[in-house]
Amino acid sequence: MSQAVIESKDSVIKRGQFVAGEADVLTPEALGFLTELAERFAEPRQALLAERAVRQARIDAGTLPDFLPETQAIRDGDWTILGIPADLEDRRVEITGPVDRKMVINALNADVKVFMADFEDSLAPSWEKVIQGQQNLKDAVAGTIDFTHPTTGKAYALKPNPAVLIARVRGLHLDEAHLSFRGEAVPGALVDFALYFYHNYRALLAKGSGPYFYIPKLQSHLEARWWAQVFAYTEERFCLTPGTIKATCLIETLPAVFEMDEILYELRNNIVGLNCGRWDYIFSYIKTLKNYPDRVLPDRQVVTMDKPFLSAYSRLLIKTCHKRGALAMGGMAAFIPAKDPERQAQVLAKVEQDKELEARNGHDGTWIAHPGLADTAMGVMNEYIGERPNQLHISRDVDAPITAEELLAPCEGQATEAGMRANIRIAVQYIEAWISGNGCVPIYGLMEDAATAEISRASIWQWIKHGTHLDNGQLVTAELFRTLLTEELATVREELGPARFDGGRFDEAAAIFERLTCADTLMDFLTLPGYQILTQPTLAQG
Repeated sequence: MSQAVIESKDSVIKRGQFVAGEADVLTPEALGFLTELAERFAEPRQALLAERAVRQARIDAGTLPDFLPETQAIRDGDWTILGIPADLEDRRVEITGPVDRKMVINALNADVKVFMADFEDSLAPSWEKVIQGQQNLKDAVAGTIDFTHPTTGKAYALKPNPAVLIARVRGLHLDEAHLSFRGEAVPGALVDFALYFYHNYRALLAKGSGPYFYIPKLQSHLEARWWAQVFAYTEERFCLTPGTIKATCLIETLPAVFEMDEILYELRNNIVGLNCGRWDYIFSYIKTLKNYPDRVLPDRQVVTMDKPFLSAYSRLLIKTCHKRGALAMGGMAAFIPAKDPERQAQVLAKVEQDKELEARNGHDGTWIAHPGLADTAMGVMNEYIGERPNQLHISRDVDAPITAEELLAPCEGQATEAGMRANIRIAVQYIEAWISGNGCVPIYGLMEDAATAEISRASIWQWIKHGTHLDNGQLVTAELFRTLLTEELATVREELGPARFDGGRFDEAAAIFERLTCADTLMDFLTLPGYQILTQPTLAQG
Protein backbone atom coordinates (compact mmCIF):
# COMPACT_ATOMS: atom_id res chain seq x y z
CA MET A 1 0.00 0.00 0.00
CA SER A 2 1.84 3.01 -1.29
CA GLN A 3 0.39 5.71 0.99
CA ALA A 4 -0.59 3.84 4.14
CA VAL A 5 1.26 6.13 6.54
CA ILE A 6 -0.92 8.63 8.37
CA GLU A 7 0.97 11.92 8.50
CA SER A 8 -0.44 12.89 11.91
CA LYS A 9 -0.99 11.14 15.21
CA ASP A 10 -4.55 12.48 15.17
CA SER A 11 -7.28 9.98 14.46
CA VAL A 12 -11.02 9.86 14.04
CA ILE A 13 -12.68 9.68 17.45
CA LYS A 14 -16.06 8.13 18.23
CA ARG A 15 -18.53 10.24 20.22
CA GLY A 16 -21.78 9.33 21.89
CA GLN A 17 -23.68 6.18 22.72
CA PHE A 18 -22.55 2.73 21.58
CA VAL A 19 -25.02 1.02 19.22
CA ALA A 20 -25.33 -2.60 18.14
CA GLY A 21 -23.01 -3.59 15.30
CA GLU A 22 -20.64 -0.70 15.84
CA ALA A 23 -17.61 -2.87 16.61
CA ASP A 24 -18.00 -4.79 13.34
CA VAL A 25 -18.29 -1.61 11.26
CA LEU A 26 -15.86 0.72 13.04
CA THR A 27 -12.92 -1.63 12.97
CA PRO A 28 -9.47 -0.15 13.67
CA GLU A 29 -8.54 -0.64 10.02
CA ALA A 30 -11.68 1.05 8.71
CA LEU A 31 -11.24 3.96 11.12
CA GLY A 32 -7.61 4.23 10.08
CA PHE A 33 -8.64 4.63 6.46
CA LEU A 34 -11.32 7.15 7.41
CA THR A 35 -8.71 9.09 9.36
CA GLU A 36 -6.52 9.31 6.27
CA LEU A 37 -9.43 10.66 4.24
CA ALA A 38 -10.45 13.14 6.93
CA GLU A 39 -6.88 14.43 7.23
CA ARG A 40 -6.59 15.06 3.51
CA PHE A 41 -10.11 16.04 2.48
CA ALA A 42 -12.14 17.42 5.40
CA GLU A 43 -10.62 20.89 5.30
CA PRO A 44 -10.93 21.25 1.49
CA ARG A 45 -14.58 20.25 1.88
CA GLN A 46 -15.08 23.25 4.14
CA ALA A 47 -13.56 25.52 1.50
CA LEU A 48 -15.99 24.15 -1.10
CA LEU A 49 -18.96 24.85 1.17
CA ALA A 50 -17.69 28.40 1.68
CA GLU A 51 -17.46 28.84 -2.09
CA ARG A 52 -21.12 27.79 -2.38
CA ALA A 53 -22.06 30.70 -0.15
CA VAL A 54 -19.94 33.15 -2.17
CA ARG A 55 -21.53 31.98 -5.41
CA GLN A 56 -25.04 32.22 -4.00
CA ALA A 57 -24.37 35.75 -2.81
CA ARG A 58 -23.48 36.75 -6.38
CA ILE A 59 -26.73 35.23 -7.65
CA ASP A 60 -28.73 36.92 -4.90
CA ALA A 61 -27.18 40.23 -5.96
CA GLY A 62 -28.39 39.85 -9.55
CA THR A 63 -25.88 37.70 -11.47
CA LEU A 64 -27.86 34.78 -12.88
CA PRO A 65 -26.15 31.38 -13.27
CA ASP A 66 -24.53 30.76 -16.65
CA PHE A 67 -22.03 28.54 -18.40
CA LEU A 68 -18.47 29.28 -17.29
CA PRO A 69 -16.34 31.17 -19.83
CA GLU A 70 -13.13 29.86 -18.24
CA THR A 71 -14.04 26.23 -19.01
CA GLN A 72 -15.18 26.75 -22.61
CA ALA A 73 -12.28 24.62 -23.86
CA ILE A 74 -13.54 21.63 -21.87
CA ARG A 75 -17.04 21.99 -23.30
CA ASP A 76 -15.62 22.29 -26.83
CA GLY A 77 -13.02 19.53 -26.40
CA ASP A 78 -13.11 16.08 -27.98
CA TRP A 79 -12.82 13.73 -25.00
CA THR A 80 -14.76 10.87 -23.40
CA ILE A 81 -14.92 9.19 -20.02
CA LEU A 82 -12.68 6.18 -19.32
CA GLY A 83 -15.43 3.59 -19.70
CA ILE A 84 -18.37 1.73 -18.17
CA PRO A 85 -18.05 -1.69 -16.46
CA ALA A 86 -20.08 -4.51 -17.98
CA ASP A 87 -22.50 -4.75 -15.05
CA LEU A 88 -23.33 -1.04 -15.30
CA GLU A 89 -23.95 -0.84 -19.04
CA ASP A 90 -27.62 -1.78 -18.68
CA ARG A 91 -29.36 0.29 -16.02
CA ARG A 92 -32.75 0.70 -17.65
CA VAL A 93 -34.63 0.50 -14.33
CA GLU A 94 -33.17 1.31 -10.93
CA ILE A 95 -34.92 1.14 -7.58
CA THR A 96 -33.95 3.39 -4.70
CA GLY A 97 -34.52 3.25 -1.00
CA PRO A 98 -32.93 3.45 2.43
CA VAL A 99 -30.50 0.88 3.80
CA ASP A 100 -32.99 -0.83 6.12
CA ARG A 101 -32.42 -4.58 6.11
CA LYS A 102 -35.80 -5.64 4.70
CA MET A 103 -35.67 -2.87 2.09
CA VAL A 104 -32.21 -3.95 0.94
CA ILE A 105 -33.39 -7.53 0.38
CA ASN A 106 -36.61 -6.59 -1.41
CA ALA A 107 -34.87 -4.04 -3.62
CA LEU A 108 -32.08 -6.41 -4.64
CA ASN A 109 -34.71 -9.05 -5.43
CA ALA A 110 -36.89 -6.69 -7.50
CA ASP A 111 -37.21 -6.91 -11.30
CA VAL A 112 -34.70 -4.12 -11.81
CA LYS A 113 -31.09 -3.77 -12.94
CA VAL A 114 -29.72 -1.66 -10.06
CA PHE A 115 -30.51 -0.92 -6.44
CA MET A 116 -29.32 2.44 -5.14
CA ALA A 117 -28.89 1.91 -1.40
CA ASP A 118 -29.38 5.33 0.12
CA PHE A 119 -27.56 6.94 3.03
CA GLU A 120 -28.87 10.31 1.91
CA ASP A 121 -32.35 11.75 1.18
CA SER A 122 -34.41 8.66 2.02
CA LEU A 123 -32.52 7.89 5.25
CA ALA A 124 -32.85 9.83 8.48
CA PRO A 125 -29.21 9.25 9.46
CA SER A 126 -29.44 8.34 13.11
CA TRP A 127 -26.24 6.71 14.31
CA GLU A 128 -28.01 3.38 14.69
CA LYS A 129 -29.28 3.47 11.10
CA VAL A 130 -25.91 4.50 9.69
CA ILE A 131 -24.19 1.58 11.43
CA GLN A 132 -26.97 -0.90 10.63
CA GLY A 133 -26.99 0.26 7.03
CA GLN A 134 -23.30 -0.41 6.60
CA GLN A 135 -23.71 -3.87 8.14
CA ASN A 136 -26.72 -4.59 5.92
CA LEU A 137 -24.79 -3.71 2.76
CA LYS A 138 -21.82 -5.74 3.93
CA ASP A 139 -24.08 -8.77 4.37
CA ALA A 140 -25.75 -8.10 1.01
CA VAL A 141 -22.42 -8.01 -0.80
CA ALA A 142 -21.42 -11.24 0.96
CA GLY A 143 -24.74 -12.80 -0.10
CA THR A 144 -25.63 -13.70 3.50
CA ILE A 145 -28.28 -11.09 4.21
CA ASP A 146 -31.62 -12.33 5.57
CA PHE A 147 -34.43 -10.96 7.70
CA THR A 148 -37.36 -12.35 9.70
CA HIS A 149 -40.18 -9.97 10.52
CA PRO A 150 -40.49 -9.76 14.31
CA THR A 151 -44.31 -9.84 14.39
CA THR A 152 -45.40 -11.77 11.29
CA GLY A 153 -42.49 -14.21 11.24
CA LYS A 154 -42.17 -13.78 7.47
CA ALA A 155 -38.67 -14.61 6.26
CA TYR A 156 -36.79 -12.63 3.62
CA ALA A 157 -33.67 -13.86 1.81
CA LEU A 158 -31.63 -12.89 -1.20
CA LYS A 159 -32.54 -14.55 -4.52
CA PRO A 160 -30.00 -15.62 -7.15
CA ASN A 161 -28.74 -12.88 -9.50
CA PRO A 162 -29.74 -9.84 -7.45
CA ALA A 163 -29.60 -6.31 -8.82
CA VAL A 164 -26.29 -4.47 -8.99
CA LEU A 165 -25.62 -2.51 -5.81
CA ILE A 166 -24.73 1.19 -5.78
CA ALA A 167 -24.36 3.11 -2.52
CA ARG A 168 -25.45 6.76 -2.34
CA VAL A 169 -23.42 8.68 0.20
CA ARG A 170 -24.50 11.83 2.02
CA GLY A 171 -24.09 15.25 0.43
CA LEU A 172 -21.11 17.46 1.17
CA HIS A 173 -23.16 19.70 3.46
CA LEU A 174 -23.93 16.95 5.99
CA ASP A 175 -21.67 16.03 8.91
CA GLU A 176 -21.53 12.84 10.95
CA ALA A 177 -21.87 14.08 14.52
CA HIS A 178 -20.74 10.79 16.07
CA LEU A 179 -17.27 10.84 14.53
CA SER A 180 -14.82 13.71 14.94
CA PHE A 181 -11.37 14.56 13.64
CA ARG A 182 -9.30 17.28 15.30
CA GLY A 183 -12.38 18.44 17.15
CA GLU A 184 -14.60 18.75 14.07
CA ALA A 185 -17.36 16.43 12.88
CA VAL A 186 -16.26 14.23 9.98
CA PRO A 187 -18.08 14.86 6.68
CA GLY A 188 -20.88 12.31 6.36
CA ALA A 189 -19.92 11.75 2.72
CA LEU A 190 -16.46 10.53 3.75
CA VAL A 191 -17.91 8.30 6.48
CA ASP A 192 -20.34 6.60 4.10
CA PHE A 193 -17.77 6.26 1.33
CA ALA A 194 -14.92 4.99 3.51
CA LEU A 195 -16.92 2.38 5.42
CA TYR A 196 -18.72 0.98 2.38
CA PHE A 197 -15.56 0.91 0.29
CA TYR A 198 -13.30 -0.58 2.94
CA HIS A 199 -15.62 -3.40 3.98
CA ASN A 200 -16.77 -4.41 0.49
CA TYR A 201 -14.31 -3.58 -2.29
CA ARG A 202 -12.56 -6.98 -2.22
CA ALA A 203 -15.78 -9.00 -2.31
CA LEU A 204 -17.30 -6.77 -4.99
CA LEU A 205 -14.27 -7.08 -7.27
CA ALA A 206 -14.10 -10.83 -6.66
CA LYS A 207 -17.64 -11.26 -7.97
CA GLY A 208 -16.97 -9.20 -11.11
CA SER A 209 -18.56 -6.00 -9.87
CA GLY A 210 -16.93 -3.11 -8.05
CA PRO A 211 -17.25 -0.30 -5.52
CA TYR A 212 -19.95 1.83 -7.13
CA PHE A 213 -21.32 5.09 -5.74
CA TYR A 214 -24.00 7.70 -6.33
CA ILE A 215 -22.76 11.22 -5.54
CA PRO A 216 -25.54 13.70 -4.62
CA LYS A 217 -26.02 17.47 -4.62
CA LEU A 218 -22.87 18.58 -6.40
CA GLN A 219 -22.91 22.29 -7.19
CA SER A 220 -19.72 22.69 -9.21
CA HIS A 221 -16.93 20.94 -11.09
CA LEU A 222 -14.61 21.89 -8.21
CA GLU A 223 -16.68 19.65 -5.97
CA ALA A 224 -16.42 16.91 -8.60
CA ARG A 225 -12.64 17.43 -8.56
CA TRP A 226 -12.68 16.89 -4.78
CA TRP A 227 -14.39 13.54 -5.30
CA ALA A 228 -11.96 12.64 -8.08
CA GLN A 229 -9.11 13.25 -5.65
CA VAL A 230 -10.80 11.11 -2.98
CA PHE A 231 -11.20 8.28 -5.50
CA ALA A 232 -7.65 8.58 -6.85
CA TYR A 233 -6.15 8.57 -3.36
CA THR A 234 -8.22 5.51 -2.41
CA GLU A 235 -7.27 3.58 -5.53
CA GLU A 236 -3.58 4.27 -5.01
CA ARG A 237 -3.85 3.56 -1.29
CA PHE A 238 -5.28 0.09 -1.96
CA CYS A 239 -3.18 -0.66 -5.07
CA LEU A 240 -6.17 -0.65 -7.41
CA THR A 241 -6.17 0.20 -11.11
CA PRO A 242 -7.16 3.84 -11.67
CA GLY A 243 -10.85 3.94 -12.51
CA THR A 244 -11.78 0.91 -10.38
CA ILE A 245 -14.16 3.02 -8.30
CA LYS A 246 -17.14 4.11 -10.38
CA ALA A 247 -19.58 6.91 -9.67
CA THR A 248 -22.80 8.34 -11.00
CA CYS A 249 -23.40 11.98 -10.13
CA LEU A 250 -26.84 13.44 -9.58
CA ILE A 251 -27.43 16.73 -11.33
CA GLU A 252 -29.95 18.00 -8.81
CA THR A 253 -28.82 21.57 -8.25
CA LEU A 254 -29.31 24.49 -10.60
CA PRO A 255 -25.64 25.58 -10.52
CA ALA A 256 -24.49 22.09 -11.52
CA VAL A 257 -26.54 21.97 -14.72
CA PHE A 258 -24.25 24.66 -16.14
CA GLU A 259 -21.16 22.54 -15.42
CA MET A 260 -22.12 19.03 -16.56
CA ASP A 261 -19.30 18.76 -19.10
CA GLU A 262 -16.84 19.97 -16.50
CA ILE A 263 -18.14 17.51 -13.87
CA LEU A 264 -17.75 14.64 -16.31
CA TYR A 265 -14.27 15.85 -17.22
CA GLU A 266 -13.04 16.14 -13.64
CA LEU A 267 -14.30 12.64 -12.86
CA ARG A 268 -13.53 11.13 -16.28
CA ASN A 269 -11.56 8.18 -14.84
CA ASN A 270 -14.34 7.20 -12.44
CA ILE A 271 -17.65 8.51 -13.68
CA VAL A 272 -20.13 6.41 -15.65
CA GLY A 273 -23.15 8.71 -15.82
CA LEU A 274 -25.26 11.61 -14.63
CA ASN A 275 -28.76 11.43 -13.19
CA CYS A 276 -31.68 13.85 -13.35
CA GLY A 277 -32.50 14.30 -9.67
CA ARG A 278 -35.66 16.16 -10.57
CA TRP A 279 -37.20 16.80 -7.13
CA ASP A 280 -34.05 18.24 -5.61
CA TYR A 281 -33.51 20.18 -8.83
CA ILE A 282 -36.89 21.88 -8.44
CA PHE A 283 -36.00 22.72 -4.84
CA SER A 284 -32.63 24.07 -5.98
CA TYR A 285 -34.33 26.22 -8.63
CA ILE A 286 -36.39 27.86 -5.87
CA LYS A 287 -33.45 28.19 -3.49
CA THR A 288 -30.96 29.49 -6.06
CA LEU A 289 -33.36 32.04 -7.59
CA LYS A 290 -35.10 32.97 -4.35
CA ASN A 291 -34.51 36.70 -4.85
CA TYR A 292 -36.10 36.78 -8.31
CA PRO A 293 -39.85 37.55 -8.28
CA ASP A 294 -40.23 36.45 -11.91
CA ARG A 295 -38.99 32.92 -11.08
CA VAL A 296 -41.59 31.99 -8.45
CA LEU A 297 -42.82 28.44 -9.01
CA PRO A 298 -46.49 27.39 -8.87
CA ASP A 299 -47.88 24.34 -7.05
CA ARG A 300 -45.32 21.55 -7.12
CA GLN A 301 -47.94 19.17 -8.53
CA VAL A 302 -47.93 21.07 -11.83
CA VAL A 303 -44.12 21.47 -12.07
CA THR A 304 -43.71 18.42 -14.32
CA MET A 305 -40.92 17.37 -16.65
CA ASP A 306 -42.67 18.86 -19.69
CA LYS A 307 -42.22 22.38 -18.28
CA PRO A 308 -39.67 24.27 -20.41
CA PHE A 309 -36.95 24.67 -17.77
CA LEU A 310 -37.15 20.99 -16.77
CA SER A 311 -37.36 19.72 -20.35
CA ALA A 312 -34.25 21.73 -21.24
CA TYR A 313 -32.44 20.28 -18.22
CA SER A 314 -33.30 16.69 -19.19
CA ARG A 315 -32.36 17.13 -22.85
CA LEU A 316 -29.10 18.89 -22.08
CA LEU A 317 -28.11 16.15 -19.65
CA ILE A 318 -28.72 13.47 -22.27
CA LYS A 319 -26.85 15.33 -24.98
CA THR A 320 -23.90 16.07 -22.71
CA CYS A 321 -23.62 12.55 -21.33
CA HIS A 322 -23.89 10.74 -24.65
CA LYS A 323 -21.31 13.02 -26.27
CA ARG A 324 -18.86 11.89 -23.57
CA GLY A 325 -19.79 8.18 -23.52
CA ALA A 326 -21.64 8.44 -20.20
CA LEU A 327 -25.09 7.17 -19.27
CA ALA A 328 -27.95 9.64 -18.82
CA MET A 329 -30.23 8.42 -16.06
CA GLY A 330 -33.79 9.64 -15.69
CA GLY A 331 -35.70 10.64 -12.59
CA MET A 332 -37.88 9.17 -9.91
CA ALA A 333 -41.42 7.83 -10.16
CA ALA A 334 -42.41 8.35 -6.53
CA PHE A 335 -45.79 6.62 -6.84
CA ILE A 336 -46.57 3.56 -4.76
CA PRO A 337 -49.07 0.85 -5.76
CA ALA A 338 -52.69 1.34 -4.69
CA LYS A 339 -55.04 -1.36 -3.41
CA ASP A 340 -58.05 0.11 -5.21
CA PRO A 341 -58.02 -1.24 -8.83
CA GLU A 342 -59.18 2.05 -10.34
CA ARG A 343 -56.59 4.05 -8.44
CA GLN A 344 -53.92 1.48 -9.32
CA ALA A 345 -54.71 1.84 -13.02
CA GLN A 346 -54.27 5.61 -12.69
CA VAL A 347 -50.93 5.15 -10.91
CA LEU A 348 -49.56 2.82 -13.56
CA ALA A 349 -50.77 5.12 -16.35
CA LYS A 350 -48.91 8.06 -14.79
CA VAL A 351 -45.74 5.99 -14.37
CA GLU A 352 -45.97 4.80 -17.97
CA GLN A 353 -46.44 8.35 -19.26
CA ASP A 354 -43.50 9.63 -17.22
CA LYS A 355 -41.16 6.86 -18.33
CA GLU A 356 -42.18 7.17 -21.98
CA LEU A 357 -41.17 10.83 -21.93
CA GLU A 358 -37.77 9.94 -20.48
CA ALA A 359 -37.17 7.04 -22.83
CA ARG A 360 -38.26 9.04 -25.86
CA ASN A 361 -35.85 11.83 -24.92
CA GLY A 362 -33.02 9.29 -24.86
CA HIS A 363 -32.48 8.47 -21.19
CA ASP A 364 -30.63 5.21 -20.56
CA GLY A 365 -32.54 4.32 -17.42
CA THR A 366 -35.03 5.52 -14.86
CA TRP A 367 -35.83 5.36 -11.14
CA ILE A 368 -38.70 3.87 -9.19
CA ALA A 369 -39.37 3.91 -5.46
CA HIS A 370 -41.38 0.68 -5.12
CA PRO A 371 -40.91 -2.87 -6.50
CA GLY A 372 -44.57 -2.87 -7.55
CA LEU A 373 -43.74 -0.38 -10.32
CA ALA A 374 -40.82 -2.36 -11.72
CA ASP A 375 -42.75 -4.26 -14.40
CA THR A 376 -44.42 -1.11 -15.74
CA ALA A 377 -41.19 0.88 -15.88
CA MET A 378 -39.29 -2.07 -17.33
CA GLY A 379 -41.93 -2.56 -20.03
CA VAL A 380 -41.59 1.05 -21.20
CA MET A 381 -37.79 1.05 -21.15
CA ASN A 382 -37.64 -2.31 -22.94
CA GLU A 383 -39.84 -0.93 -25.71
CA TYR A 384 -37.47 1.95 -26.39
CA ILE A 385 -34.07 0.43 -25.55
CA GLY A 386 -34.78 -3.02 -26.97
CA GLU A 387 -31.88 -5.47 -27.20
CA ARG A 388 -29.27 -2.77 -26.67
CA PRO A 389 -28.03 -2.21 -23.10
CA ASN A 390 -28.69 1.53 -23.26
CA GLN A 391 -29.39 4.48 -25.60
CA LEU A 392 -25.87 5.87 -25.93
CA HIS A 393 -26.42 5.86 -29.70
CA ILE A 394 -28.93 8.74 -29.32
CA SER A 395 -26.71 11.81 -29.59
CA ARG A 396 -29.30 14.60 -29.88
CA ASP A 397 -26.76 16.35 -32.13
CA VAL A 398 -29.55 17.82 -34.22
CA ASP A 399 -30.94 19.69 -31.20
CA ALA A 400 -30.47 23.42 -31.14
CA PRO A 401 -28.01 24.47 -28.43
CA ILE A 402 -29.73 24.77 -25.07
CA THR A 403 -29.21 28.22 -23.62
CA ALA A 404 -28.99 29.57 -20.10
CA GLU A 405 -32.27 31.38 -20.73
CA GLU A 406 -34.03 28.05 -21.35
CA LEU A 407 -32.58 26.49 -18.21
CA LEU A 408 -33.70 29.48 -16.15
CA ALA A 409 -37.08 29.97 -17.86
CA PRO A 410 -39.97 30.99 -15.58
CA CYS A 411 -42.58 28.30 -15.04
CA GLU A 412 -46.21 28.97 -15.84
CA GLY A 413 -48.88 27.80 -13.44
CA GLN A 414 -50.98 28.85 -10.48
CA ALA A 415 -50.32 28.76 -6.78
CA THR A 416 -53.49 27.42 -5.19
CA GLU A 417 -54.93 27.14 -1.72
CA ALA A 418 -55.33 23.40 -2.25
CA GLY A 419 -51.67 23.17 -3.25
CA MET A 420 -50.54 25.18 -0.25
CA ARG A 421 -52.59 23.05 2.11
CA ALA A 422 -51.16 19.89 0.52
CA ASN A 423 -47.62 21.26 0.95
CA ILE A 424 -48.31 21.85 4.63
CA ARG A 425 -49.73 18.39 5.29
CA ILE A 426 -46.91 16.67 3.41
CA ALA A 427 -44.11 18.68 5.00
CA VAL A 428 -45.41 18.29 8.55
CA GLN A 429 -45.85 14.54 8.19
CA TYR A 430 -42.45 14.11 6.58
CA ILE A 431 -40.58 16.24 9.13
CA GLU A 432 -42.31 14.35 11.95
CA ALA A 433 -41.19 11.05 10.45
CA TRP A 434 -37.65 12.32 9.85
CA ILE A 435 -37.00 13.55 13.38
CA SER A 436 -38.47 10.23 14.56
CA GLY A 437 -35.86 8.35 12.52
CA ASN A 438 -37.69 7.50 9.28
CA GLY A 439 -36.53 9.24 6.09
CA CYS A 440 -38.69 7.43 3.53
CA VAL A 441 -42.42 7.86 4.08
CA PRO A 442 -45.55 6.92 2.08
CA ILE A 443 -47.85 9.96 2.09
CA TYR A 444 -50.98 10.24 -0.07
CA GLY A 445 -49.83 7.58 -2.53
CA LEU A 446 -46.29 8.87 -2.99
CA MET A 447 -43.04 7.70 -1.44
CA GLU A 448 -41.76 10.97 -0.05
CA ASP A 449 -38.17 11.72 0.86
CA ALA A 450 -36.40 14.89 1.97
CA ALA A 451 -36.54 16.47 -1.49
CA THR A 452 -40.32 16.78 -1.65
CA ALA A 453 -40.49 18.19 1.87
CA GLU A 454 -37.85 20.72 0.83
CA ILE A 455 -39.97 21.79 -2.15
CA SER A 456 -43.05 22.10 0.05
CA ARG A 457 -41.50 24.43 2.63
CA ALA A 458 -39.38 26.40 0.11
CA SER A 459 -42.40 27.05 -2.13
CA ILE A 460 -44.40 28.59 0.69
CA TRP A 461 -41.37 30.64 1.83
CA GLN A 462 -41.02 31.93 -1.74
CA TRP A 463 -44.73 32.77 -1.99
CA ILE A 464 -44.56 34.73 1.29
CA LYS A 465 -41.42 36.60 0.25
CA HIS A 466 -42.74 37.70 -3.13
CA GLY A 467 -46.36 38.34 -2.19
CA THR A 468 -47.89 35.58 -4.30
CA HIS A 469 -51.67 35.48 -4.64
CA LEU A 470 -53.45 32.13 -4.57
CA ASP A 471 -56.12 31.10 -7.06
CA ASN A 472 -58.81 32.40 -4.70
CA GLY A 473 -57.19 35.84 -4.52
CA GLN A 474 -55.68 35.43 -1.06
CA LEU A 475 -52.27 37.01 -0.50
CA VAL A 476 -49.79 34.49 0.89
CA THR A 477 -48.44 35.88 4.16
CA ALA A 478 -46.84 34.41 7.27
CA GLU A 479 -50.17 34.95 9.05
CA LEU A 480 -52.08 33.00 6.37
CA PHE A 481 -49.50 30.23 6.54
CA ARG A 482 -49.84 29.95 10.31
CA THR A 483 -53.65 29.83 10.02
CA LEU A 484 -53.53 27.07 7.41
CA LEU A 485 -50.87 25.21 9.39
CA THR A 486 -53.18 25.06 12.40
CA GLU A 487 -56.09 23.89 10.25
CA GLU A 488 -54.05 21.28 8.40
CA LEU A 489 -52.58 19.91 11.62
CA ALA A 490 -56.17 19.21 12.68
CA THR A 491 -56.76 17.51 9.32
CA VAL A 492 -53.68 15.32 9.75
CA ARG A 493 -54.83 14.38 13.26
CA GLU A 494 -58.22 13.37 11.88
CA GLU A 495 -56.63 11.37 9.05
CA LEU A 496 -54.13 9.53 11.23
CA GLY A 497 -56.25 9.21 14.34
CA PRO A 498 -55.70 10.73 17.78
CA ALA A 499 -53.53 7.88 19.07
CA ARG A 500 -50.98 8.13 16.24
CA PHE A 501 -51.00 11.93 16.19
CA ASP A 502 -50.84 12.52 19.94
CA GLY A 503 -48.21 9.83 20.35
CA GLY A 504 -46.04 11.32 17.60
CA ARG A 505 -43.94 14.46 17.29
CA PHE A 506 -46.24 16.53 15.11
CA ASP A 507 -46.23 19.65 17.26
CA GLU A 508 -42.44 19.61 17.21
CA ALA A 509 -42.44 19.07 13.44
CA ALA A 510 -44.90 21.93 12.96
CA ALA A 511 -42.69 24.23 15.02
CA ILE A 512 -39.66 23.40 12.86
CA PHE A 513 -41.72 23.89 9.70
CA GLU A 514 -43.04 27.24 10.88
CA ARG A 515 -39.60 28.47 11.91
CA LEU A 516 -38.09 27.60 8.53
CA THR A 517 -41.00 28.87 6.44
CA CYS A 518 -41.42 32.20 8.20
CA ALA A 519 -37.71 32.98 8.52
CA ASP A 520 -36.30 36.06 6.82
CA THR A 521 -33.73 33.95 4.99
CA LEU A 522 -34.27 30.58 3.35
CA MET A 523 -32.29 27.87 5.16
CA ASP A 524 -30.25 25.71 2.80
CA PHE A 525 -31.56 22.33 4.03
CA LEU A 526 -34.24 21.37 6.54
CA THR A 527 -32.18 18.27 7.38
CA LEU A 528 -29.60 20.49 9.11
CA PRO A 529 -31.80 21.50 12.06
CA GLY A 530 -33.51 18.11 11.81
CA TYR A 531 -30.20 16.32 12.26
CA GLN A 532 -29.50 18.18 15.51
CA ILE A 533 -32.75 16.82 16.91
CA LEU A 534 -32.17 13.34 15.50
CA THR A 535 -28.73 12.97 17.10
CA GLN A 536 -29.50 14.39 20.54
CA PRO A 537 -30.34 11.04 22.20
CA THR A 538 -27.22 9.13 21.15
CA LEU A 539 -24.85 12.05 21.70
CA ALA A 540 -26.31 12.92 25.10
CA GLN A 541 -26.07 9.33 26.34
CA GLY A 542 -22.49 8.81 25.27
